Amino acid sequence: MSSSTIDAPAADVPAADVPAAPTVTDRELRELFRPVFERIAEGALVRERDRRLPYDEVAWLRDARFGALRVPVEHGGFGASVRQLFDLLIDLAAAESNLPQALRVHWAFVEDQRLAGDDRGAAWLRAAADGTLVGNAITEPGVGAADRYRTALTPRDGQWVLDGVKYYSTGTLYADHVLVAADRDGERVSVLVDPHAPGVEQSDDWDGFGQRLTASGTTTFRDVAVTEDRILGPGYGAPGRTYATSYLQLVQLAVLAGIARRAETDVAEWVRARTRTFTHAAADLPRHDPLVQQVVGQVSAAAYGARAAVLAVADELDALLDAGGEDPDLLDAAEVAAARAQSVVIGLVLDATSRLFEVGGASISSEGLGLDRHWRNARTISVHNPLIYKQQSIGAYVLNGDPLPYAWSAGARSDTTSATGAPVEADTGASQ
Repeated sequence: MSSSTIDAPAADVPAADVPAAPTVTDRELRELFRPVFERIAEGALVRERDRRLPYDEVAWLRDARFGALRVPVEHGGFGASVRQLFDLLIDLAAAESNLPQALRVHWAFVEDQRLAGDDRGAAWLRAAADGTLVGNAITEPGVGAADRYRTALTPRDGQWVLDGVKYYSTGTLYADHVLVAADRDGERVSVLVDPHAPGVEQSDDWDGFGQRLTASGTTTFRDVAVTEDRILGPGYGAPGRTYATSYLQLVQLAVLAGIARRAETDVAEWVRARTRTFTHAAADLPRHDPLVQQVVGQVSAAAYGARAAVLAVADELDALLDAGGEDPDLLDAAEVAAARAQSVVIGLVLDATSRLFEVGGASISSEGLGLDRHWRNARTISVHNPLIYKQQSIGAYVLNGDPLPYAWSAGARSDTTSATGAPVEADTGASQ
């Protein structure tokens, strides 16, 4: 991600400082977006069964200018805080868990433009305020990008040309622009591409058993012309501290918190309506049974705890970004907070979405109810950034002051690639 090197059409509005406080209240935001979320939630189960991509639902969010939440007021947005954004992302995930994940990189793109503080960033902020959404094409299949991206930006006949294949291209089918991570002569760069440009091919071939509607499939780039103003700067995985790792991880955790909330709602509604029970049960109706009440209470507590953890990390990000996004101590505080929250939230939500089935008999496993989707979606999103590595990095940081991994890449490692993905120099004795 670039924080200061965006090129965009000239803006009439001069760049402004990042505001230190939200200019819209929580209540105003909830009143605005609650009807949209409720409308989205109505069709969630049918979409899941039919694997119908939520194009209409993304359009509703675009019409409500949901993508402009973090855009400053002076550029046409809401001027919401990071905490307010993530509070709403949890609510959206409770309505449809696929949508916050599909929009994940959009939020980081907007944040980059806020931090840029120049006219070019202001132009993109105004575009976001007008409804522009950004998807991503970062991860690569096969060998991947542990050392470098195989997707390449090369000069040809006086222009730049993009070639390569990406997988996990989350949200690209819903986006107006795609942020592509590429290699330019050994340098990691970000490139902004129009998804319908000649040479761009998109496929909905994501085959995970959960989060099926995130449009996380393959995107292929063949001889795609790229103008100089769409080459944004350092690409994801470049060395050094960045706010983006914790920010992007927190979107995943907000999805998990939303899943837990929807699971609580769904299981409570099912128990209230149920009249069948067992001869050895403690009450005539399940909703009066203390054992059933205990399970629902555990699910409810998990949803509460997950939300609280997400918002606590959001507060760390607010402090970091209000200070300009470059303070190393604040960067470490946000990064380790997100890693710790990941360790807490995943366990809470996976346990809750499995435990909820204890409130009923075989009928609760009916496909018509679709309660299994909560566990499948939670399990799928929780493996995107493997927890075991995050927990190890926390321990090494606490015990030894080891640096946090920040932006990392996935792919085949070789003896010439470091754990961070950076090329290892020939034996110099220097630490990596």
